[in-house]
Amino acid sequence: MNPTLEMHRLPTEDNPGNVQDRLTQQIDFLVQMDALKQVFRQSLLIADRRPENDAEHSWHLALMAIILREHAKEDIDITRVLSMHLIHDLVEIDAGDTFAYDEAAHADKEARERAAAKRIFALLPADQERWINALWEEFEERVTIEARYAAALDRLQPLLLNYHTDGAAWVKHGVRHDQVVARNEHIDEGAPALWEYARRLIDDALEEGKLMS
Repeated sequence: MNPTLEMHRLPTEDNPGNVQDRLTQQIDFLVQMDALKQVFRQSLLIADRRPENDAEHSWHLALMAIILREHAKEDIDITRVLSMHLIHDLVEIDAGDTFAYDEAAHADKEARERAAAKRIFALLPADQERWINALWEEFEERVTIEARYAAALDRLQPLLLNYHTDGAAWVKHGVRHDQVVARNEHIDEGAPALWEYARRLIDDALEEGKLMS
């Protein structure tokens, strides 16, 4: 069954449990997801330079998806993209945020996040667990046009914050120009026009001393 359709099913013979039990389980999940607001990233907010949290990041991506939709490489299902943006970092409640340029931390990133996905998504009713897990996998694999567009924005957003905070996170961690190019070049897969814009920002950041050469 199409996982998008499966999300909207009500309790039936093959989807057991009464409506009240289901609602209680869903509300419990939503309450626990409040913890995403306490997962902090390396990116700083532009206004007061405090660390951005994952919930703020996810909201910003969703807004970007709507506003920049015309720049997607192909026609997309925007609802699917927004769903990916709102759930893609839930695993970081358990796994924590892994800094993009921390090679050591990336060694076990996939294992940590898969373990987190198994626990967190299982808090939902079984049909929604399957749907949200499939959506998370789709985002991670970047095979569909929606996933490629969603992932492109996931790269662009922290780049924008870094550029507009004088490269704060880049300078703090000694990040080089070539690292940022390599990290972000797959923006081109989902939105070539956005990659052209991002590449100009990266080059400008080097010239302005916000990045190491």
